[in-house]
Amino acid sequence: MEVVDAIFLGIVQGLTEFLPVSSSGHLEIAKAILGDTSVPEESLMVTVVLHFATALSTILVFRKDVAEIFRGLFAFKWNDEFKFSLKIIISMIPAALVGVLFEEELETFFGGALTFVGFMLIITALLLWLADKAKSTGKPVSYKDAFVIGVSQAIAILPGISRSGATISTSVLLGNDKAKAARFSFLMVVPLILGKIAKDLLSGDLTGTTIEPLPLLAGFAAAFIAGFAACTWMIALVRKSKLSYFAIYCFLVGVIAITYEYAFA
Repeated sequence: MEVVDAIFLGIVQGLTEFLPVSSSGHLEIAKAILGDTSVPEESLMVTVVLHFATALSTILVFRKDVAEIFRGLFAFKWNDEFKFSLKIIISMIPAALVGVLFEEELETFFGGALTFVGFMLIITALLLWLADKAKSTGKPVSYKDAFVIGVSQAIAILPGISRSGATISTSVLLGNDKAKAARFSFLMVVPLILGKIAKDLLSGDLTGTTIEPLPLLAGFAAAFIAGFAACTWMIALVRKSKLSYFAIYCFLVGVIAITYEYAFA
């Protein structure tokens, strides 16, 4: 992988992480267009590294929220921060189980199969359209909601299913407030990504490939900068704009991805 290609992928990841359009799906499409011939394990490693960069940018943007969560978690008191932390932990359970039990199976989906990605994007579009029609009750995320949203996050491991789109849509369909749903959606993924990176580092998964470190570092930097910039001005867009706009976008990109693979495969 060339440095320019890695920077391009990093920018794609950073800009799409905070919108309900599936950053992983866009990465797979970008890799296919760039002619990426990496084996699935290497392709997954690039994806994880770029996601890690945007996770750090999320922590930077939500640094006050993250600090409050940690204070609440270690206060060992039944306060709002501790309750929110517990909900975050509950939401992590489904994705953590899927990641541990089906890691090898999941790697096969990150090999540039644009038809699969395209259909998953269309499913994301349907979820966003349904959520756009749902009425918000203004209620906060409950413990039961946290687990259901966690199941959506686990399904969103598949490229083309937007993590933020699936989790925000699920939360809104459950009747939760959009702003609270967006905040919960962005914060709930950070522990999972950091846990995944820690697991890969300990197991040697990130060092057992032939990808040069310079492109990875360039992609990481590009994703972090783009993610930070996108997060500061796009979060309001995610919370306030109609999800139907993103539904139309995901549907069109999904159709284009399917058409592209059939036309140029």
